[in-house]
Amino acid sequence: MSAAWIIAARRTAVVPRGGAFAALDIHDLAAPVIRDLLAQAGVAPDEVGEVILANALGAGGNPARVAALASGLPETVGGLTIDRQCCGGLDAVMLAQAMILSGQQEVVIAGGAESYSRRPLRSRTFADGRDPEPYEQAQFTPWPDRDPDMAEAAEALAQKLGITRQTQDDWAVASHQAALEGVQSDQIVPVAGQEADAFTRKLTPRLCARAPVIAGSVTAANMAVAADGAAFVLVVSDRVARRLSAPKVRIEAGASLGGTPDLPGIAPVDAIKAVLARTGRIPNDLSIAEIMEAFAVQAIACQEGAGVPREIVNPNGGALARGHPIGASGAILAVGLYYELLRRGGAGVAAIAAAGGLGSALVLSAP
Repeated sequence: MSAAWIIAARRTAVVPRGGAFAALDIHDLAAPVIRDLLAQAGVAPDEVGEVILANALGAGGNPARVAALASGLPETVGGLTIDRQCCGGLDAVMLAQAMILSGQQEVVIAGGAESYSRRPLRSRTFADGRDPEPYEQAQFTPWPDRDPDMAEAAEALAQKLGITRQTQDDWAVASHQAALEGVQSDQIVPVAGQEADAFTRKLTPRLCARAPVIAGSVTAANMAVAADGAAFVLVVSDRVARRLSAPKVRIEAGASLGGTPDLPGIAPVDAIKAVLARTGRIPNDLSIAEIMEAFAVQAIACQEGAGVPREIVNPNGGALARGHPIGASGAILAVGLYYELLRRGGAGVAAIAAAGGLGSALVLSAP
C-alpha cells in the first residue's frame, strides 16, 4: 500500500470526572463514537478489520474488544487494547497506519477511551502478607528517585527552562478563550446529553491568581483536569479511500521516542523533530499544530523547543480548556488536526508527552 488515509474522525465531549459521563463505562463512551464514525464515512461494519483502543487506567480485560462488540461490529473483529499512557491515543493511529501500509488491513478504527470516573481501584500486593497498598500513580521507571509526580515534574521543567507562573497562566487563559471561540461541534458525537466540552469557561488572570498551587508555579488553573472521553479516527487504504467520497487527510509519518524520565514534558520535542525530518519539513511549513496541554509549561516547552510558530498551535484551545482523559487525549489531538486540515489545507503535527519520559508526534496532510 502506498498511503494510509483518515477519512473520518469523531470524539465525545470531554467531561471532568464525576460529571455527565460518571456512570458510563469505557465501551459506553467508545461505541457511539465508533458507530457515528462509520456512518460519517459511509463504511459498513463488516468492512472493519481491526479496532485499536488506547486505555491507560488499567481497566483490565480487553476494552477494545468490548467496545467493538458494543458498537455492533462483526464478532470477527478482535480488538487490540494498547497502553502507552497519554501517548496511547496517538500511537493507536500510528499502529493503524502500519497495518494499512503492510497490507494486513484495509480499514482500521484507531483511538482511545478513558473513564477517570469509573477507573478501577489499584493496590500493590506483597508476598509477606501485608495489607494491599492503594496507589494513584503507577510506577513509570525502576528508580524511585527518577519517577516523579507529574505536577512536580512539570514544576521542575518550569524551573529548568525559566517558564514563570505568569507565562503558564497566560497560556491557560488563551487556551480557554480559543476553545470558546473555536469550531468544535463538528467533531463531537452527543453522548449522555453532552454535546460540548464541559470544562471550557471564561478564564481570567484574576481567577488564575486565586487558583490553588499544586507544585511551585503549577496550579489548578494551568494544568488539565482529570476527565472522561473517547475519540477515534477511521484509517483506510488507498483503494478504500478512492472508492469513497469522504474528505480525507494523509497520515504521512509518526514518531514515538523515549527521553529522560525526570522531565517527561519535554519528550515530544525530539519526536516532533524526528517526524518532521522524516517528512522533509521544517516547523514553518506547518499550517497547524495540536500540542497536548496536560500542563501549560509542557505545551510551552514543546512549542518553543521544537520551534513551532505559536500562532498555529491549538487554534481551538487544548486540554487546559477541556480536560485530560489520558488514553483518549492523543486521539483527540488527531481528531482536531483532521478537521483543521480540512479547513486550512497544508500539513500539521500532533504531539503529546507521557509519564516515564515518552513523546509521540504525528504528521498529517491534506491532499
